[in-house]
Formats: sequence, structure tokens, C-alpha cells
Amino acid sequence: MTARGRLVFAPSRYGPDIVGGAEAVQRELAIGLAKRGWDVEVATTCAVDHFTWENTLPAGLSEIDGIPVRRFPAVAPLPERGVHEHAINLGVRPTLTDQYRWLNTGMRSPELYHYLLDNQHRFRGMVFAPYPTWMAVAGTQIAASRSVLWTCLHDEPYARLDVFRPMLTGAAGLFLMTEPEHDLLHRTVADPAPHAVVGATVPMATAYDPDGFCARHGIERPFVLFAGRREGAKGWEELLEAFERATIRLDLPFDLVTIGGGKVTPPPAIADRVIDLGFLPDDERDNAFAAAAASIQPSRYEAFSRTVMEAWLAGTPVIANAASEVVVWHCERSQAGITYRDAFELEECLSFLASCPEEAASLGQRGRAYVLEHYDPDAVLDNVDRVLDSWLNEPWEP
Repeated sequence: MTARGRLVFAPSRYGPDIVGGAEAVQRELAIGLAKRGWDVEVATTCAVDHFTWENTLPAGLSEIDGIPVRRFPAVAPLPERGVHEHAINLGVRPTLTDQYRWLNTGMRSPELYHYLLDNQHRFRGMVFAPYPTWMAVAGTQIAASRSVLWTCLHDEPYARLDVFRPMLTGAAGLFLMTEPEHDLLHRTVADPAPHAVVGATVPMATAYDPDGFCARHGIERPFVLFAGRREGAKGWEELLEAFERATIRLDLPFDLVTIGGGKVTPPPAIADRVIDLGFLPDDERDNAFAAAAASIQPSRYEAFSRTVMEAWLAGTPVIANAASEVVVWHCERSQAGITYRDAFELEECLSFLASCPEEAASLGQRGRAYVLEHYDPDAVLDNVDRVLDSWLNEPWEP
């Protein structure tokens, strides 16, 4: 036991092969804080896939990156969850009772909850993420004065549900990644818990191999890249439709390469122009960003957008959905990306990329400088370390 105290990270999924920005940052924070003298452990589920929540990994204790990881079975969502979710996304504000029904018909892990409940006094702090999950809501109520939330707050219908208010107002602290997320928090609740904008860690690649990447994957044409979860919430289907329209109308030279998790079902007219490489190891993912003519971020629901930072670190320009306040903020501050409001403006962005490759490349170089200046991993860990010490002041058992 160290003098700093014991921290438990309790994300719903955890590990090097998990696709998701919040999950990746949690792992990096756990590793970084362990190196800074915190006694870190992880309590999570056996699931890898956030669609099915199938218990793929064995329950019990293991070790990843030198950190103890305890896994507990996940209980998959119930079919009725979709009814409440559809209503929420249409702007219906359910009663508080129905909000709890929606939350409790999603993925749960009672065994994980009871582990934290039984061991709460062993921990100086418990770290949860992201906000709209059963584990975050239930876990932060076990010992609110010891609980901190890596919030990942998006401007979405869920954010204003009453079911999240006790967590957003009563936790020991809320980690925020950007100023727009901070502003959204204050628009969402009038009296938020103690909070701090700390940024987010973005690992720096030591080298890139764009030519080798294209050769290894048989990519012969220039391409734009979509990295992340292929699902509606991330704008994937809208991107496919817009890319089909732009490719046919403008006879663009680009393929669309995609990496990450989720189904890829391109329209038949461009099926030969959409290349799915699935999940890639970190170094090959970095090479994909470096090889791309641009990285496209079609999601409107972003609290930070790790893939934007990974693209800029590789010197690659970004084309982003202007509906995301956070990504627009990054693009304006860095002068390293261009944004679109609809399919017609996305066509213009892709046309610019095809006709002005040198100007586009210069945007990417500005992006690299921006990430290096604002999101150095050590500086982010300094911020996290400092606020944890200030928020977590209750005695704990050694």
C-alpha cells in the first residue's frame, strides 16, 4: 500500500483491445497514475463488445500492464431498453421512474457493484466513466465522497435526464476534457460537483510507416479514413450516404478506409470503394492515420474526440461534422481542420482535399503542433494527479 492511497478504476470494459476513446483514456490514466505512486487496480466486466455485452473474457483476477484487473460477469441489456431509448432520442422526457427503468434494462454487473460496495473503505478513490452508464450511476452512489467521474458529457438528450443529476452534483469530482464540455456541464446542471478541465491523454507514436501500411493492406488509391465505432451515434451511416453521393457526383479519387468495431454495410454503388480493416494494433492504427489524405469525424456527440488528435499527431488534416461543438472548438483553435454542416458541404470538403492536397497537408501539420502543445500526456497526468489529491480527503483503510 502506498502513501498516495488505492484507486480503483471501474469502467464497463477494459483492456488493450477495447475500441472506445473513454476506455482507452481510462487505461492510460490507470497506467500513468500507477507510475506516479498510486496503488491502482481495475474492476470491470468480462465483456469486450459493447453491442452484445457477451461475457467473452474469464471472470476473476488477472494482470494487465502490471495492474490487477478483476472481471465480473455482465448482464446483457433487455429488449425493452430500446423502447425507452427511442423515446429519449426523439426528445421525450420520461418520468424519473421510466428513466430508472431505461437505465436498469441496460448492461449491468451486480457482482461488480457488490465488490465495490463490500470494499469501498479500501479505496481512497473510485473512478467511473463515462456518465450515461449503469455502472457510473450505481457506482458513484456507493460512496459519493470517494467517487470521481471521467464525465465524457455530450450535448445529447441523455445528458439532461434527471437520473444523472445525483452523480453530476454529488460526486467528489468531475473530470472534464475541454472547455465546451465544461460549458455544457453548467448548462445541464445549475450546481455541479467540483470539477476541473484536465484535457485527455493522447499517446505519441515514435514513428509512422504510411507507405508500408498501404502496401500491407493492398490500398492503391488515396483514401480518407474513418476510425472508431461504426454505429449511428457516431454518424457512420450518414457518412456512408454522403460519401456515396460525393463519389458519384464528383468522380472523387478516394477510397473510404475504416478501422474499428461495428458492422460495415456500404451502399452497393460504392462497395468497392469502402475498405474495412477492422481492429488494428496501435502502431498500425497510427500508420493508417499517417497514410490517409484526411480523417473524417462525422460524429456530433463528442466530449474530446481522440481520433481527431490521433490524426493530427500523424500530420493528417481532419474533416469534421460542424454539429459537434467540441470538434469545431478544436478545429478553430488549431486551424487544422475543416467542418461541414450537411452532405453538400462534405462534398466541398472532399473536393478541396482532391484539388488542393498541399494546402490540406499544411492543415495537418498545424494539427500536430496543436496536440503537442495542449495534450502532452505528462501534463494531463499532472492535472489529474493534482485534482485527485484535492478532491479525495476522506480516511481510507490501508
